Amino acid sequence: MAVLFESFSEWKEFCEKKKVSLHQPVLDYEVREKERTKEEIKLALKQAFDVMKDAVKTGLNEDMTSRSGMIENGGKKVFNSPINVLSEEFKVLISRALAAKEVNSCMGRVVAAPTAGASGILPGVLVTLQDLHQLDDDTLHNALLVSAGIALIMEKKSGIAGAVGGCQAETGTAAAMAAGAITYCLGGNIDMIFNAVAITAQCMLGLVCDPVAGLVEVPCVVRNASAAAIANSSAQIALANVSGVIPVDECVDAMGEVGQSMEDRYKETALGGLAATPTAKMISKKVLISDIDIIDSSEE
Repeated sequence: MAVLFESFSEWKEFCEKKKVSLHQPVLDYEVREKERTKEEIKLALKQAFDVMKDAVKTGLNEDMTSRSGMIENGGKKVFNSPINVLSEEFKVLISRALAAKEVNSCMGRVVAAPTAGASGILPGVLVTLQDLHQLDDDTLHNALLVSAGIALIMEKKSGIAGAVGGCQAETGTAAAMAAGAITYCLGGNIDMIFNAVAITAQCMLGLVCDPVAGLVEVPCVVRNASAAAIANSSAQIALANVSGVIPVDECVDAMGEVGQSMEDRYKETALGGLAATPTAKMISKKVLISDIDIIDSSEE
């Protein structure tokens, strides 16, 4: 598959030269690579955003108890909590990110944006952004294109899989996508959008991937919520024209360097970090025994 852009600076240069919005070359790329019309791509974007909205709704309204028992309706509990740490809107943001990711943990339908392990971040952020600012769906669809462009460059420069670069690669990329989308939707210019990505990368740098019992549940779900918060804080900073100082391409390159230097036990192997704690080891044994029992009973 052809590369969209080698770097964020190349993407910016192209858009400024052609006098087009950031989303336009991504749309053209999708048309070219998927061999579909613009109308077909836009329909696919609508379908993807609809799935995101459905995941938020499902997570907040249906039973979200995973087979391991580690996930138990966290999104609903936060949403219904009478205590607001900051504001009602902040609580809703966090609960939506939790809810959408819990749908994934409970084998529901989600959009891998960019991975299933980070599938609560964009839904939580974009659904809340649309509600707060009364944005139309077309704006959100274009924001998804901008997010996709961000992910394509980050995939090339630093990787988007936990097994490659730790959780910074998964939730970090998703948070960067969300921060860029927020800044785009609220009228930020190209420098602001890419600055939001850079600030997010700085905040997420070095986060390890250490899933308890090898399942994408703990700490993955709560990290989706915290990443959604970081995406919003990064966008707020960028929209105020506060510089992250280090250019976005250098920040993403740093993520790649950190990911390469991580030991394997911190990259989705469940051998280090939280996955190696005494409690996590006990959970892992229980989950494994449960899975064996289920397999045995089905074969009888």
